[in-house]
Amino acid sequence: MRAPWPFRPQPTLRLRLTLVYGALFLLAGLTLLGVTYLLFDQKLTQSFESRFATEPGMNKTLFIAKDGVRLEGEAAVEWVRQQEAVLHNAAVTSLLAEGAIALLIVAGGAVGLGWVVAGRVLAPLHLVTDTARRIAAAPLAERGLHERISLRGPEDEVKELADTFDTMVERLDHSFDGQRRFVANASHELRTPLTLNRALVELAMHRRTASADVKELGESLLEINARHERLISGLLLLARSEQDIADRSPVDLADVVTYVIEQTAADARDAKLAVYEVTAQAPTTGDALLLERLVHNLVENGIRYNVDDGTGWVRVVSRTVSDGRVEVEVSNTGPNVPPYDIPLLFKPFHRHGTERVVTGSSAGLGLSIVRSVALAHGGDVRAKPRDGGGLIVTAALPRARA
Repeated sequence: MRAPWPFRPQPTLRLRLTLVYGALFLLAGLTLLGVTYLLFDQKLTQSFESRFATEPGMNKTLFIAKDGVRLEGEAAVEWVRQQEAVLHNAAVTSLLAEGAIALLIVAGGAVGLGWVVAGRVLAPLHLVTDTARRIAAAPLAERGLHERISLRGPEDEVKELADTFDTMVERLDHSFDGQRRFVANASHELRTPLTLNRALVELAMHRRTASADVKELGESLLEINARHERLISGLLLLARSEQDIADRSPVDLADVVTYVIEQTAADARDAKLAVYEVTAQAPTTGDALLLERLVHNLVENGIRYNVDDGTGWVRVVSRTVSDGRVEVEVSNTGPNVPPYDIPLLFKPFHRHGTERVVTGSSAGLGLSIVRSVALAHGGDVRAKPRDGGGLIVTAALPRARA
């Protein structure tokens, strides 16, 4: 049994329209040539036959001198008919041959003209397709929703399609904006009662009459309150990082890595982890605070999701790569992570198994914030399992121009 052909190119709409237009023109030309042939043949035959039908006695008196030979009567008439048949065949053949050549030339020009006309007619559809492709290719769906077709032209079906598409995208853009504003406003509103709760718990714990049970309960409440504060701060940062970065400044990721490792040194010691730093210049531009949060979340994630037997480590590398980008790579030890589960790690509130958590203070937003910050700066984040367990997470950003 023969295997199916692996690739079957589909003709474009422009090519199909051109072929249909050319086929219709060729069919119309063949019909016109056929009608012309029938009319010409009929008219020529009637013209030759009418010469002898009008004068019956002419056949007896007709004579022709041919090559010194005198032809009279029926012989002369027969010779004339032979000459008329030759002329008739030559005329008809010339009509068909030259007509066919002219038809092919004009048909070729018509196909070329049809290709140009089809391209101009389909140009607005290409504009719609290109805009939809740019929106679909945006790193995040809401990042490309500012694109509009804004098609100008007559009020026809294509312009109606483009205007409908613009209206749909505009409504989606408003919906995503409203969602971001809601998250930011809700997070701001929730900060006040959490701050008040923390103050009340601390006040109750530090009273002279507070019992040991009250202090123990207060510690538990403060821990829960702190986790909620981290969650709300993460939501605020996530909402902020999903906006475009308008004010950019030069940032060297090597300096950020050094600073973040110093800030997280206590957490690494508490988790009994070794942290290795390999820094090289990695200049980029963007929001310094967001980039610091990106590196901090990567390092914190490497510390938090690790082994707890005292043999774990975290390795942080900053470098400039050859394709005009800079990278921060964080690798760590830990249990094996299935490759199919890696995309889920970048979704908000997703954790890969509680058994990997060394400290239980995670809000499940770390890698989500990393991805949003990287995309907001025109970069991306990728992760892969490390041989022997753990992850290798790499954040790539555009390199700063000299």
